[in-house]
This record gives sequence, C-alpha cells and structure tokens, in this order.
Amino acid sequence: MKKGQIYDGVVTHVSFPNKCQVEVEGEEKKAMVKNALQGQKVRFRLSKVRKGKCEGNLLEVLEPAHNELRGDQIPCVHFGACGGCTYQHLAYEDQLTLKEQQIRELLEPVIGVGAQSFDPVFEGIMASPRQFAYRNKMEFSFGDTCKDGDLALGMHKRGSFYDIVTVSGCQIVDEDFRKILTATLEYFSGKQIPYFHKNTHAGYLRHLLVRKAARTGEILVDLVTTTQMGDPGAVYREESGEPDLAATAFYQTQARIHGDIIHEEQLLQGFVQALTELSLDGKLTGILHTHNDSVADVVKDEGTDILYGQSYFYEELLGLRFRISPFSFFQTNSLGAEVLYDVARQYVGDLHGEHDGAVVYDLYSGTGTIAQILAPIAKKVIGVEIVEEAVEAARENAALNELSNCEFLAGDVLKVLDDIEEKPDFIVLDPPRDGIHPKALDKIIDSYRCESILYISCKPTSLARDILTFMNAGYKVKKIQCVDMFPNTVHVETVCLLSLK
Repeated sequence: MKKGQIYDGVVTHVSFPNKCQVEVEGEEKKAMVKNALQGQKVRFRLSKVRKGKCEGNLLEVLEPAHNELRGDQIPCVHFGACGGCTYQHLAYEDQLTLKEQQIRELLEPVIGVGAQSFDPVFEGIMASPRQFAYRNKMEFSFGDTCKDGDLALGMHKRGSFYDIVTVSGCQIVDEDFRKILTATLEYFSGKQIPYFHKNTHAGYLRHLLVRKAARTGEILVDLVTTTQMGDPGAVYREESGEPDLAATAFYQTQARIHGDIIHEEQLLQGFVQALTELSLDGKLTGILHTHNDSVADVVKDEGTDILYGQSYFYEELLGLRFRISPFSFFQTNSLGAEVLYDVARQYVGDLHGEHDGAVVYDLYSGTGTIAQILAPIAKKVIGVEIVEEAVEAARENAALNELSNCEFLAGDVLKVLDDIEEKPDFIVLDPPRDGIHPKALDKIIDSYRCESILYISCKPTSLARDILTFMNAGYKVKKIQCVDMFPNTVHVETVCLLSLK
C-alpha cells in the first residue's frame, strides 16, 4: 500500500474514538480511517504510512452497513456535511451498544492486569434522557460555506478548518437555538458585516455563543467579535504573514463606505432588537457582546459588555440551583448530568453511614456542581479548580443553595493540596479530557491513601491510563458505569469507583 493511492475496503472494526479498521482485499496491512461504520465498504485515499501503520482519508461509502440509517431516516439534514455529529446514521440502541463495546475493549485489558474479572464490576451504559435537543450550550462560528462565499453561521464542515455549515436544522439543540442562529445570520448578512478571516486576521464577526437551561428555560446569548469596527486593522498575506498595505487600505475604505466604523453601537442595538422580537419557548435573560482579538480560533473573553438583560442565567440539577455565566464550565447535557451525578452520589454511598463525618475532596471541581451535590451527605467538601472564574461561580452557587460546608480553592491541584489542612476520607476526581497530570496523580495516591476514590472521566483512553497507575499503587476497580452524555457523537462519560485493597 502506497501513500497517495486510492483503495477500496471493508470496515471490520471501530474503536474509540471512531478509529475504523479497513481491510483491503489482497493487502496484508490494514488501514485506519475515520467517520465510517463497521460493515461499510468504503473508498479512501492513503495519507500516511509510518512504522507499519497505514492511515487514510475517507472519500465515499460504496456500500452501507446492515444497521445503517439512510435518507430520510437520518434525523438531521446536515449530517455528513457538518463535523459535529458522527453516529446520527445509527439507531440510538446501536450507538449505545457501540460505545459500551469500545469502553469494554479499552478497560477490560487494563483491569485484567490486576487479575480482576471485568464483568462483575462493569455495569454497562446508561442512556441520555434525551437523544435530541439535549445540549444546553452551542458555540457557532461565523465564516463562509466556501471560499469567498456568502456569510455562514454554524459548525465547521467535516474535515475542514475553514468552511462553515449553517446548521439551521441542527437536531442536538432545540428550536430556540435554531431561531436565534437564523435571526443572527439574517441580520448580519443584511448589513454586509464581514467575518474574521483566519488567514488575513481581518473582519468583525467571530462566534455566537448560545446557552439555554433545560429546567428553567432561561437563555443567554453572547456575540463574540473583534474590535475592528472601530479599527479594521491590518490585512496579512497568507503566504508570508507580512502586512498587505494595499489590501488593508481597501478593507478600511470598504468599512467606512458601509459605515461600520462609525455605527457599531447602532449595529448592536439592531442585533438586540432582532433577537428580542423572536417568539421563543424559553426566556431570553441576557444578550452580551464579547471582544476577542486573539489570532487563535477559540472563544476567548477579552472584555464583555451587557447589551440586554443580565450576564448570567440559572439552571437546576437534582434540586439545586446554579448560576451560570457565559464562560462558566457546566455539563452541556443538563438532564444527562442528573443521571451522571446520581450515579456518582450512589457510588459515594451514604457518607453518614460508611464514612460518617467525612471530608471529601472534589479535585478539578469546575463550578462545584459535584461538590454541592455531595455536600448534604458530607461533613465538608473541599473543591480545587485552576480556573478562578469557575471557583468564584462555585462559591456563589454554594451560597445560593445555602450550603455552608463547601470550600472552594483556586489553583493547580498539584500545588494547592499542600495548603489544605483537613485530610480527605474520600476523593472525587473529575479531570479535563487529558486526565490527571502524572505528578498530581502520584501525589494524590502517596499523600492520602484514601480507601475509596471516585473518578469521573470524559475520555476513556485517559481513564484507562490512570486506572493502571491506581492499580499499581494497590487499588482495585470496584464499579464502572458509563453514561451517554453526548448522543450521536463519539464521546461518552465513565464513572469508576476505586477502593484500596
């Protein structure tokens, strides 16, 4: 098999996260491609041959899998073009079966190293209460559908860094998200406002952040732009990265012709009017405007103004109320989060019984959601989180819920642990996607030797790596439960209870 050549083959296996093994007739080596299903016959172009491993880019599906949905059976009209969802052409039961199989393949060999049997501890996968319209947050990007095309607002096209698909029919959010997206696109298209180009670093529109609470129905909208309405800035040559003076002069002239430099305030007032006139099922509590002049294609807060209402909204989980700001971390599936946290609470058990008067560490605590859910059954919960905004939100939410036994500390887990006087009886770990830093993991194990540790993971490969470290330190896996927080995508949450032998 040679790089650059096109091959046809059959997908024989799919491992996490959507790594598809393709067998080509007459070839000894197997290729790895993405965005396919087991049983499909596919055509792909070989892009990499390295150390005996072959990787390819999917070109087309020649024959569908036996369990694959087709045509009108697929719920979303954008599936295939949009890069957001991967498994919408599978029935939900098949999605759950696939994810459960992938978790088993990752964790069973690891747990087997400690001579444990996997089946007694593995409790399978729990479905999301909603398969569709489950997301409470979306970050839409401005761009164009093709080079020099019309303004688009939505998600990146599958396999593209530049092209945007306007996802006005997206099914993982509800109708209010779609109405806000459509109204925003129509308004700025009508005003001929340019989007921020990644190569030239020129343009105004960057992202549209929409958040809606599942329980309260409150909605927060944040328009993210550059500051180039006041100063269009410089245009850079794509090849060399040097300033292009002629292009800069032309862009600034066009901006003045359209009145962009003078009338930003008026432009934003019109945007607010366009949204407040919408007929929505939920309640629009705030419309914000965030500046971001960074080169990176990320939603970054370099100053936020309130255009309408307030800068936060409220969500409710398991009887508790949480105040959420535009950039606060909060699980994107509110109803799924209730399932996840209920599992966590069950795994921790009745701390008044087994761990009477327990001190609980919630490490990587985010906005303190887990800490507050555990607080009623603990003597004290101490949360540690490196993002200061999240820590401040956690403190506010604990006060809102009248929880006096929660303490939240800002800083790196590795450093903050040295400053905490109370020793934990139980530790909850909910780290970022890449898992726990090895030094922090060693410190958690060596310093405390807690009898029980609860690990909540959003990336099972990181969990598999860290479980092995725990097992080598004398822990065994007591229970594992998967929760499908992200239907139609490759992602899955896993809750793992570890106990000291």
